Formats: sequence, C-alpha cells, structure tokens
Amino acid sequence: MVLSRTEETGLVVKTQSGFFTVQTNSGLVTCQLRGTLKQASKKTELCVIGDRVTIEINSDGTGVIKAIAPRERVLSRVEPSNYAGTSTEREQVIIANPDQAVFVFAAAHPDPHLRMLDRLLVAAEKAEIPSIAIVVNKIDLAEGKARATFGLYERIGYPVLYVSAEQRINIEALHRLLVGKISVFTGPSGVGKTSLLNAVQPGLGRAVSHVSTKLTKGRHTTVTAELIPLAEGGYVADTPGIRSIAPWDVEPDELDAYFREIHPHVAECRFSDCRHTDEPGCGVRAAVAAGEISPERYDSYLRLREELEAQYVY
Repeated sequence: MVLSRTEETGLVVKTQSGFFTVQTNSGLVTCQLRGTLKQASKKTELCVIGDRVTIEINSDGTGVIKAIAPRERVLSRVEPSNYAGTSTEREQVIIANPDQAVFVFAAAHPDPHLRMLDRLLVAAEKAEIPSIAIVVNKIDLAEGKARATFGLYERIGYPVLYVSAEQRINIEALHRLLVGKISVFTGPSGVGKTSLLNAVQPGLGRAVSHVSTKLTKGRHTTVTAELIPLAEGGYVADTPGIRSIAPWDVEPDELDAYFREIHPHVAECRFSDCRHTDEPGCGVRAAVAAGEISPERYDSYLRLREELEAQYVY
C-alpha cells in the first residue's frame, strides 16, 4: 500500500483513556481513533498495545488511527469483575501480537503458585504465542526445591530459566531472552519482577511497575497500558496484576489441547468426547497411572475443566 505524506504505519506502545501513543519511523505520535472505528463490538478492546496501525498525521502533530491491521494473536483473559463471584463476560486483551510470554515465579517467598502458572500456560497456548518461557527468581533461597518443582515443566517442553535478581544469577541470560522481542513479562505479586527488570536494565522495572499499578484499577477508572522499550531493542509489557486468571474463549472440550503432555494421549481414548475424568478406556488417565503425566498437572486440568464447564453455556 502506498501511503500519502500525511500517513504512517506504526506500533501502539501506550493506551490511556482513549488516547494511543504510536511508535512510527519518525517518532512517537499521540492519536485517537477515527470515529468509524469506534462502532466495533464492545465485547473486546478495539485497539491495544501491540496493535499495528495506520495513522493520519494532523497539522498539529497529533494523529488519527484510521486502520488497525489484523492481529496475528492476542493474549487475553476474561475481564475480572468488580464483584466477587460474577463475570462481565468480556474479553480483556492484555496485548496484541506478542512474540513471547515470560511467566515469572519465585523459588520461595512466596511459594510457587503452580495452578496459576498452569492457567497462564493455557492462555498462552490458546493464543499460539510462538515462545513461552518460565523464569524462576530467588533461586538463591531454594535452588534444589525449585529445580525439583519446575523440572516438571522442563520435561514437558517449556524452557525454565533459574535466576536471582539479588545475586545477579543468570541475569545476562534473561537479558538475551528479552532483547529484540515484544515480551509479556508477568506473574504473581512478590516474585521480584521489578527487581529482575531493573537488573536487566536500570529503571526498566520502575517504569513497568508504575504502569502495572494503574492497570489494576477497575474498568471504570482511568487506566494505562504500555510497552516499555529496551535499550538494545524490543519491548517489555507487564500485564495487569495477576491474582487470578480465567483464560478467554476456552471451551471445556478443547482444554486438553492446551496441556502439552495431555494432548498426545487424547487419541488413545476409547470415546472421542472423553472428558478424562471417569470414562472407561481413557488414554489420559492411563498415562497418569503410567507416570507419563504428573498427577499435579492432571489435577490442575480437572479443576480448570470443572470451572469451565460450570461457566460455559452449550
């Protein structure tokens, strides 16, 4: 497509209250959406960080987003409700077009919350994010225990990087992991994400922490989402504070596809609609009994499936 002199393409690197900061070849431009774009469905965000857009430059240097390119992928979740036990049934897009997801947990203080990790992995697998990695911080506190705990994820194909922000263990490896990519960098509170990012690039964690604090506000409050640039190329996006996550648009019958070690055994089930709970001839339960699927991951699958079945309307 040939662009006029007043048009540019770029990457949305910040969103705040209907304003969008777009990184173009000529610099940052603050934009608003063209009115015709605002007629889209309210079931999801129309424009988010990571979107690739075409903008028209105004005479005052601001811009108007006139087109949003189709997204290759999105990492999203069910938007948390302001009221316990309820759901808005609305998709919260955390980021569009990420190159990788990096899920950060601690070896200790706090203890690893593996069910949350499993849900994050399901969301990332659903989104078909090309690269998914697990970072275990505070390895200096409980290395042996952490390697035993997270070794399970290494065995099923997820790269696990054991690091310590305080002792600067494997910080260079973490730096190499992030440079040149658009990365989602998230995990529970208290695991040391800010310290790790500051170890990688001084000031980076402080910037992301400031953004993620705003992201935890309710849906009717002014919020900010931002891609923080890395000095050597690439961006880091911290997601909203993760206390719980419900993967978006995952049907109960497709959940087994997002557990890497469960999926290969589905074809061994006697029944094509096997739920892998108590059906006879279940290949998945046979694999659990044979030690090919860990009981912990299988139990995590069962709990999440039960939750999805309770929410999903056939």
